[in-house]
Amino acid sequence: MSTNSPSASSSADQSAAIALTIAGSDSGGGAGIQADLKAFSALGIYGASVITAVTAQNTLGVTAVHGIPTDVIRAQIDAVLSDLNVAAIKIGMLATPEIIQVVADGIKEFDGAVVLDPVMVAKSGDRLLAKEAIISLKEVLLPLSTLVTPNLPEAAELLGGAEATDSEIAKHQGSAICALGANAVLMKGGHASGEQCDDWLIENNAEPVCFTSRRIDTKNTHGTGCTLSSAIAANLAKGQQLTEAVSNAHRYLHQAILQADQLKVGSGHGPVHHFHAIW
Repeated sequence: MSTNSPSASSSADQSAAIALTIAGSDSGGGAGIQADLKAFSALGIYGASVITAVTAQNTLGVTAVHGIPTDVIRAQIDAVLSDLNVAAIKIGMLATPEIIQVVADGIKEFDGAVVLDPVMVAKSGDRLLAKEAIISLKEVLLPLSTLVTPNLPEAAELLGGAEATDSEIAKHQGSAICALGANAVLMKGGHASGEQCDDWLIENNAEPVCFTSRRIDTKNTHGTGCTLSSAIAANLAKGQQLTEAVSNAHRYLHQAILQADQLKVGSGHGPVHHFHAIW
């Protein structure tokens, strides 16, 4: 086919959509920066990264965490945002109040979508966010977020209360997190019980929307939270509206979990299969 055809010309002139992940590195490759970039790529998005911490981690647990100096984190943010046309930012592991503040300062002029995944505990149970950092997260980053994506234990910590035990409580907690300054909250149901997994999208001045899928019996769910939030950011970078972006990300993650057992990575909580549609 001639390269002068309208379709070829318009395709060649169109730049790639870009998303930025600001998060920690998982040496095992299943969560954090590695999961985010895999999800971006699988969904057709060019991914850039700002690393906030280096973890020594595998499917069995976290053995070491090293926070990146705040001046280096800020330099990474400035380098990316001053040159790349970033359409959406996903924020993951931040670890300390100082890191939270420098990230907030670095993105406060950003006018695209911001998806905040309040990463607190790894799948292995290892804590990744200092308890004293929760106040900073609420006061400094929630108001800058287009969407916050807590699981049920994280939502309880953000609110200083008990974990939701049913959908009505989950929706109420989502509204309470919105009241803290977030534009919208996705209450993830992965930690709940039952045959169905329900995620509730709570937006200010809108009816709650439920995204439901069958719960999958597998231990290989390492990186699910990172993957969902980065998939939402990727879809927002494509120009999708929030509800559509969440719905498509929910389906993508469901398939990634469904195919996770094929990977056979590690002997603990293995990763989801980000590239299930490709290999």
